[in-house]
Amino acid sequence: MLGYVLVATFSVPLVPGGLSINIDALHRGKQTVIFTGYNTHFQDDAQHLQCFVGVGDQYMAVENILIQDNQHVQFEVNWPDTLPSSAIAFYVNNTIDGSVYVSTALSNKEIAIISNATLENTTKPNVLNDEHTVWGFPFQPILFETIRNLMLHVPMWFTMFFLMGIGFVASIKAMRGNVNSDLVAVASVKVGLLFCILGLITGSLWARFTWLTWWTKDPQLNGALVVFIVYAAYLLLRNSIDDEIKRARISAVFNIFAFVLMIVLLMVMPRIADNSLHPGKSGNPAFSKYDLDSSLRSVFYPAVIGWILLGYWIYTLQLKFEKLNDKINRR
Repeated sequence: MLGYVLVATFSVPLVPGGLSINIDALHRGKQTVIFTGYNTHFQDDAQHLQCFVGVGDQYMAVENILIQDNQHVQFEVNWPDTLPSSAIAFYVNNTIDGSVYVSTALSNKEIAIISNATLENTTKPNVLNDEHTVWGFPFQPILFETIRNLMLHVPMWFTMFFLMGIGFVASIKAMRGNVNSDLVAVASVKVGLLFCILGLITGSLWARFTWLTWWTKDPQLNGALVVFIVYAAYLLLRNSIDDEIKRARISAVFNIFAFVLMIVLLMVMPRIADNSLHPGKSGNPAFSKYDLDSSLRSVFYPAVIGWILLGYWIYTLQLKFEKLNDKINRR
């Protein structure tokens, strides 16, 4: 399963999208615009290609369309003296790519923005939709190719939660002095910390390419680091107690506290904070809401299951090691 996930993660292309436009500022009169697409097919479907400029809920016609190659198309826009909105988007449409666009925040040096203004050359596009014939992962302007990290980063945390959950249940049993349950708890926490480290590494790499920093003051990032420190402290506490019954009970109480703290720091606090950058937190749209389509689900769901199964298998090996080590110590 993980073999399929890894191959698909790095081989499935992104669907066509708009990458950038080449224009510095808006001026009255004609301006030449170069639209750059990503995985697009402008030249392959030149006969059906259309270009539009959307200004608010109105559209402007373009002139002198020149297709340079599959990723670049040049056209001219005749800007009026006034525009109804500062929300401007450039669209390129064909039957292969559907409608790809680039929204922009261009400065207006000569054009006035008047909310009730109308465009004299307003045209209603006869084809303007998101349907495309290319199968692939969703194209998101900020994420681009890093969307593939979804199949690595997020499953690490699912796996960590699963393993720490095993340790939480085992610690409840270990509070009665059950040594075997204590071994189950420590084995699951050790493997869970491994996936916590992998989650922090993949998250930091993702932040570097999308947020332009290795680390930021994000509640979920900082919460994950605190969780790692708390569980590392659990291992230190457990190793500092010689009596096995006392060790099982004290470390069990600490592990239960650590699991509850993990839920609060990673599941509750980021959702109520107002400065989280993570999808689904602080009002940000989650993947399932805006771009977790069928192509991504076909890889993401197996990735979650596959990494959890791998984590559980490593946990069973670690548990055997803990039991063997305990027998050796008893002798």
